[in-house]
Amino acid sequence: MNFYGVKAIYNFEMSRMRRTLMQSVLSPVISTCLYFVVFGSAIGSRMGNIDNIEYAAYIIPGLVMLSLLMQSISNASFGIYMPKFSGTIYEVLSAPVSYVEIVLGYVGAAATKSVILGLIILLTARLFVDYSVLHPFWMLSFLALTAVTFSMFGFIIGIWADGFEKLQIVPMMIVTPLTFLGGTFYSIDMLPEIWQTISLFNPVVYLISGFRWAFYGVSDVHVGISVGMTLLFLAACMAGIWWIFKTGYRLRS
Repeated sequence: MNFYGVKAIYNFEMSRMRRTLMQSVLSPVISTCLYFVVFGSAIGSRMGNIDNIEYAAYIIPGLVMLSLLMQSISNASFGIYMPKFSGTIYEVLSAPVSYVEIVLGYVGAAATKSVILGLIILLTARLFVDYSVLHPFWMLSFLALTAVTFSMFGFIIGIWADGFEKLQIVPMMIVTPLTFLGGTFYSIDMLPEIWQTISLFNPVVYLISGFRWAFYGVSDVHVGISVGMTLLFLAACMAGIWWIFKTGYRLRS
């Protein structure tokens, strides 16, 4: 294992975060704060509890997950797309660094940035509503696992994209709607039976449900199923990345 190579890629990506704190950290934190103000304070004060949990506190896991998914994809996809765009990807591919080490560097940095952002949002949420974390270990585990999984997904998107506009298609047109419809602001048990069944085909439901269980011990689906679905998606992303490097898809041309 070439740890120097991994460290070089990792540090380069982390330094980009430090250079763009306004875009990387401040912007998503402010956006999430607006959700807390509108849905937590303004609307939440007029709504009843869900599963005996105050509405403003109930939506915290969903809002953290919303930012986590978007930033994980954005960080990883932009991180690998820029070397492709500038042509420096060939220097990385010709360096004495294996494909595993390349992925560890880029995905590790993207996941680290996303976890840091998620923790900052959790601390910021304290300013708006009081909440508890029933299972801190599982909360951090879900946070890290989701960040790594969707950073890998973002890495695949960055390889696939051949223009800046394609970097935004999947996050904005697919991931964001799935997150809003995945129980961010409500429990799927509140939906009619047919829509509850349809919602189970939304993979984000399992992420938010498992993360919410770590906070309050309540979930829309069993926590074991949530972990299993997350690991399944992680395995699918790993298989996709393996295929990309095996075939050289959009890397060697």
